[in-house]
Amino acid sequence: QAFSLFVKAKEVPSAARCPAAGEGVRWHCCRQTFKELSSIHRHVALQHAADVGQQAGLAAKQTAATSTSSGQALAGKADGLNGHSCSNPEISWTLPATSHVNYGDLTSKVGEVLLYYCYCDVKDPENLCAWQKALCQHLHLTGKVRVASEGINGTVGGSKVATSLYIEVMLSQPLFKDILCQEDFKRSAGGSHCFPDLRVGVYKEIVPMGIDPKILSYKETGIHLSPQEFHREVEQYLSQASQGQSDTILLDCRNFYESKIGHFQGCLAPDIRKFSYFPSYVDENLELFKDKRVLMYCTGGIRCERGSAYLRSKAVCREVYQLKGGIHKYLEEFPDGFYRGKLFVFDDRYAICSNEDIISACRYCGTLWDQYKLCSSQHCRQLVLTCPSCRNKGLTACCPVCQEKELKVTSRASGQTLKEECECTRRRPRVPIEHISQRTLDAGK
Repeated sequence: QAFSLFVKAKEVPSAARCPAAGEGVRWHCCRQTFKELSSIHRHVALQHAADVGQQAGLAAKQTAATSTSSGQALAGKADGLNGHSCSNPEISWTLPATSHVNYGDLTSKVGEVLLYYCYCDVKDPENLCAWQKALCQHLHLTGKVRVASEGINGTVGGSKVATSLYIEVMLSQPLFKDILCQEDFKRSAGGSHCFPDLRVGVYKEIVPMGIDPKILSYKETGIHLSPQEFHREVEQYLSQASQGQSDTILLDCRNFYESKIGHFQGCLAPDIRKFSYFPSYVDENLELFKDKRVLMYCTGGIRCERGSAYLRSKAVCREVYQLKGGIHKYLEEFPDGFYRGKLFVFDDRYAICSNEDIISACRYCGTLWDQYKLCSSQHCRQLVLTCPSCRNKGLTACCPVCQEKELKVTSRASGQTLKEECECTRRRPRVPIEHISQRTLDAGK
């Protein structure tokens, strides 16, 4: 069965077959087209035995689990946004039919990127991971999908036909049925070209915070506010802050390079490089949050789930709220609201926009600029804001140290790649200490 499913996933839809080639089924795999069933069978047996074996093992494991639990009713309990506990529902290995779809439409470079997550109890992460990989390959999707015992987190790109089929299958998957809904998928213009490849894996957390989900559960999250509710709260906060009367902190849960090119007016944006530093940031600045109302936000909402849970676990805040659906959903309803600048995204686009604001500047000349590029130095993977004029002058690194090293590496015949930290990383405190002052109030004005 696993072998047949694998072969079936490689079948080219009839609408995509060239008329000159005549009738008959075709299969496409490893950049080759196969006209005979025996040929594709031989290819799969020789080149993909390990993949088929893995799927067969997972299918057997699934069957055993299903037979053991037969007769037991599946129970689901909602606990906050996208937070549900289920008694080991079956993971269906269904792949959507694509024979009715034009192959060109299915693989079109013009499409969209989906961003979503779902917190739920996953009893067999490996099985879910294998199905996700097969599903994305079947639909020619690229991107990243993280699977864990606490749920799934994905950002995938492809044609609109492919992404629509993906959503349809995800909503019908027994594990996510009655948990995920259409609104949980954030869409933006893009496609499969926004990612270099497809990466699907099993991890301890679906968002890397560095705390075991068994110690800090998503079920302890803050209060979710719709974009409309969040907009009203921010409006009230800015009004009070301008008069020096606010008891609220508008907290950006993202990293410094994200908030640099776009953020809510009057926010507190921690100068941290990774979300895994967020718990330490909270610990080092607990006094800042004492007896405060906290309004949290992030890109799509997932970091706020764990971030708000951690903040609540410290029992210092009066209330903790978070933006449902993140900035993505807010901008759909308030493109000219209180969020200014671009929205950073974790793919080759780097940023998407809803308004014409540019709030950041070129690293070298200070002119308004918000389009990131990777540092040109081989030993560094940091992002840099450098305008076309400065790039034309050869200023393409994130800092003077990297710029100098790039010239040295370029001049070497061996092309040796360096791996040490650059000035940007070394000079930035890992966890900044915030000083309680008029800083956020002034920003609110």
